[in-house]
Amino acid sequence: MNLRSATRSRTTSGGGWSPTRKLLASLAVLGAAASIAGLGTFATFTSSTSTSHTVSSGTVTIALGATGASTNRLNIGASAIAPGDTIQRSVDLIDSGSLDLASITLTTTATASSLLDTDATNGLQMVIDKCSVAWTESGPPYTYTCSGSTSTVLASRAVIGSTLALSNLGSTTAGVTDHLRVTLTLPGAAGNTFQNQSSTISYAFTGTQRTATSK
Repeated sequence: MNLRSATRSRTTSGGGWSPTRKLLASLAVLGAAASIAGLGTFATFTSSTSTSHTVSSGTVTIALGATGASTNRLNIGASAIAPGDTIQRSVDLIDSGSLDLASITLTTTATASSLLDTDATNGLQMVIDKCSVAWTESGPPYTYTCSGSTSTVLASRAVIGSTLALSNLGSTTAGVTDHLRVTLTLPGAAGNTFQNQSSTISYAFTGTQRTATSK
């Protein structure tokens, strides 16, 4: 045996690590690590729970009483009025929604106009009163008396106005009805220029929801 052959024999048969053995050892270590990682994935604890609730919104709805009865006479006109005459009409104002209101306002407009509504001083003047019970009606021509207590909802002013604040109303509370009497007066100072005039007055009530709160 020559010296080169002896050296090659010691390399292949001695105690050193060959490249093949090193590769197999590395694969074994990686396999063990993967097995440990896999054990961690399958060992996760879990728990869950749930609940629910329903949320619904309220309604803001104001309405007038039934037309054609003492609950709403605002649709009935008047003719041949003279200076000093008054026109009384009853109307129920109802909060028929589910929400209380912060306020109710009134806007009056003239869909057909004349001096009766454009002259703020000598034209038609308006007052609105409230009775704690339903008004007692007589007529026509309609007049009303209150067997309970009365309060002023709108003080005397020109018949035409925008977003007029109404006071002393119970109908800002859901489900409550106010019994109102609207009185229009043609002032005694109205002169000859007010003869043969005609106006159509429209009444629009607007309710605004209560202030926001916690629920």
